[in-house]
Amino acid sequence: METTAAFRGLICTACGAETDSTADRCPDCGAVLVGDYDVPDLTPAALPDATGPSRYEPLRPFSGDATVTLSEGATPLVPVPELADELGVDSVYVKDEGRNPTASLGDRKLSLAVTAAAQRGAERVATPSTGNGAQANAAYAARAGIDSKGFVPSRCPFLNKAMVNVHGGDMRVVEGRYDDAVSVSDEELADASDGWVSVAPGHPFRIEGAKSVAFETADDLDWTAPDAVVHPTGHGETLVGLEHGFRAAAESGLTDSTPRIYAAQPDSTAAIADAASEGASEPATIEHPDTIVGPLEVPDPAAGAAALDSLDRSGGDGVAVSDKDILAGAVDGCEMGPETGATGGTAIAGARALADDGALDDDDVVVLVNPVAGSKEADLLRSHLMSQGI
Repeated sequence: METTAAFRGLICTACGAETDSTADRCPDCGAVLVGDYDVPDLTPAALPDATGPSRYEPLRPFSGDATVTLSEGATPLVPVPELADELGVDSVYVKDEGRNPTASLGDRKLSLAVTAAAQRGAERVATPSTGNGAQANAAYAARAGIDSKGFVPSRCPFLNKAMVNVHGGDMRVVEGRYDDAVSVSDEELADASDGWVSVAPGHPFRIEGAKSVAFETADDLDWTAPDAVVHPTGHGETLVGLEHGFRAAAESGLTDSTPRIYAAQPDSTAAIADAASEGASEPATIEHPDTIVGPLEVPDPAAGAAALDSLDRSGGDGVAVSDKDILAGAVDGCEMGPETGATGGTAIAGARALADDGALDDDDVVVLVNPVAGSKEADLLRSHLMSQGI
C-alpha cells in the first residue's frame, strides 16, 4: 500500500500482534486492529496548510493525494452557551458531523476504508449497515471507480436506500433488523469472488478515519484538548478513533492532555455503555434491541471490547438514556445550536445525565458529537412533536 512515512502497519488492540495493512481483524485473536505509527514531533506550524483531514497527514495512514475523498471533514465546532449554562460547565460545543458530504460522520471512516480497499485492488466494497454507512460506502466507492454493495435492514430509512442507488451502489434489503443484515452480508461475502473486500464496522481504516474528528476538535480549540467528549455510540469504532486520535495529538506534542470520552447510548441497546458502567471487559449482546434511534440499534458492537479499553484509558464512562430523553435532547438541540437529529440528541441527553450524576465539572469544556444531519432524521422529530400536540 501507498502509506505515509509515519504509518508502520496495523496492531491488535487486544494481544498487541502486528500485521500488515491488508488485514481486517487480528489474524492471531480476531480482535480489532488500529494503526501503528512512528508518531513525529509536531507543532501547529509544521502541519500542512490545508483544511479537513489532509491537514493531519503526519498522523494518518495515507497522503492526501492517495486518499479517496469527497472533501469530507472541516466540520464546524459550534458553541452552545445555553446548554453550557444548563449543564453547569464552562462551555459546550457541538462537533457537527452532519455537514459532511453524505451528511454523516461515516464519510470520514469510509473515505479511508475505501482507500485501503482500492489500494488492495478491490473490485467491490461491501458493508452491512443501519443506513448511513451504506450510503457513504456507495459514495466513496463511486469516487474510487469501484462497485459497492450495502446490506441494510428493512427498517433502514428510505433516504439511505435511495441514496445508495443514486451513488450507483448495489443494495440488498434484508427483512428484519441490523443483525439480520449482518448475517446475510457474512454469508454473501463468504461465497464472493476475490474481488470483494469488506469494509464492515470495526474495519481498522474506519477507525483511522474517525481519528480526524479528534484532530480537528483540538485544532479548533487552539490545540487544547477538551475536558470531555460525549459520543452517540453504536459499534464503538468512533470511540476507539477518538481516543487514539487525541492520544496521538498529545504524543506528538500538539496538545498536552487528552479528554475523558463518554459513550452515550439508548438504554434499550446500551451494550457498551452498560458494560463500561459495570466495569466489564466485553459488552454483552443485546437480545432484543428496540430504540427509535436506528443508527444506534446495534446489538453486538463490532468494536465493543476495544471501545471499552479506550473509555477506560480516557477516564471516561458509558451513559444510557431513554428514547424520550433522546428526542427531547434532539429538539432542544435544534433550538440551542445546529440541527440535531435523534442520533445527535443522544449526546445531549447523555450530557444531561452525566451532569446530573456529577461527572462534569464547572470548569469543563465539553464537546458533543452530532454524527448525523438532523434533516436525515426529521421524520422522527416531527413525530415526536406531533405526539406532544405541536
